[in-house]
Amino acid sequence: MSHLLRQVTAPLTLSCAGRPVARYDLRPDVGHDLAPRPCLHPVSTLGGVRVTEFAPADHVHHLGAGVAVPDVAGYNFWGGRTYVRGQGPTVLDNHGEQRHLEFKLCDPDGFVEDLEWTAGGCLVLRERRTVAAVPLSPDAWALDLTFTLTNPGTDEVSIGSPATNGRPGAAYGGFFWRAPKEAAAPAVFTATAEGEAAVHGGTADWLALAGDGWTLVFAGATAETRRDPWFVRTEEYPGVGSSLASDARLRIAAGATAVRRVLTVVADGRLDRARAAALVRRAVTA
Repeated sequence: MSHLLRQVTAPLTLSCAGRPVARYDLRPDVGHDLAPRPCLHPVSTLGGVRVTEFAPADHVHHLGAGVAVPDVAGYNFWGGRTYVRGQGPTVLDNHGEQRHLEFKLCDPDGFVEDLEWTAGGCLVLRERRTVAAVPLSPDAWALDLTFTLTNPGTDEVSIGSPATNGRPGAAYGGFFWRAPKEAAAPAVFTATAEGEAAVHGGTADWLALAGDGWTLVFAGATAETRRDPWFVRTEEYPGVGSSLASDARLRIAAGATAVRRVLTVVADGRLDRARAAALVRRAVTA
């Protein structure tokens, strides 16, 4: 990536091996209660199969693929209802917004972007986001997404989830990918386990979600990212996330940062374990 590009407001098209594979929308046209944020949608395989969903009827605050967190210092950057300890799901006017500031670099196959997370008239976090499309094979590519969250204030900022606020099993927040809902629920598996109940809430070097003519293989690309448990849904809706706050709140001291990097292999067809693992290895070393 080599081009400096600052004043961009229109959605970007991300290309891989000369083919358009994703659209990056800087400011989706959604209401404040959906926590507006830049997102990737549609994302497609090299064969043209769409593998993201945007504002589906079952969860209208699911916006393609990106970074979304339900509790940052008490503000909702996920959208929808807020989970308050002792109250459960509550409708609160505490939604934040991720605002695009500028691109530091921007090429057809990726970009480096600066954002700010604001809520209640306050700057809560700064973010540096790096996204790249990496070719792997004639029928697979990888989305390489790194996000660095920096606390710009003088007090600690903590990140939570419904799980840390009293709702067991709902540790979502961080990188999140909403896949399209199909007639049948997708298969989900890791190198050693299979099915939603077996993989949800656990850690694994990689996790695959396979639907009708497509497979997504998610992998933490750093040791710290691999320690984050996977949030997985297949029956209620198809979605996978890497959880920043599963058992306890993630605390970011004043001036400190939290960094995560997730690789997502986007492949045509339904991969088996051996092929999924091979493509992850290729993506990590690409």
